[in-house]
Amino acid sequence: MGSDPERNGGDRVDPGAAEASERDSATAADDDRVALGLALLERLEHESLSLADAVDRIETVTTDPTVTRTILDQAELRGIIEREDGIIRPKSRQYVSFEQDVITKEGDFTCQRCGSGLSTGHFINLEAGELGPFGSSCIRKVTGRE
Repeated sequence: MGSDPERNGGDRVDPGAAEASERDSATAADDDRVALGLALLERLEHESLSLADAVDRIETVTTDPTVTRTILDQAELRGIIEREDGIIRPKSRQYVSFEQDVITKEGDFTCQRCGSGLSTGHFINLEAGELGPFGSSCIRKVTGRE
């Protein structure tokens, strides 16, 4: 008597299921990065900045060019930014409050922006999640205070 795949359904493995699960995980990670990137762009303290400077800020969330492009496209579609001739203009005036939105933690960190070693990490608490760690000067650069 051979094994009947209909009766032993638990023994069958769908080879596409693992790939689909990986794609779903990647999509969820992309969605998290997009949400975090949008939240960051909503809180920038710039009247305007170059596309390169905007990408520099987004690279604290992701270095994937496809996700970066998605963040910029979604930000424009949702009215978070205006883009014209390589210039980005944030539309929101809801800035990061260093007293309320920035958390400092002691430990062994690497700055998300410049890669320097840190003993004190500064994290931005955004609605979409926590972004960081940053050093004291990089957090000012990322938020537009410098």
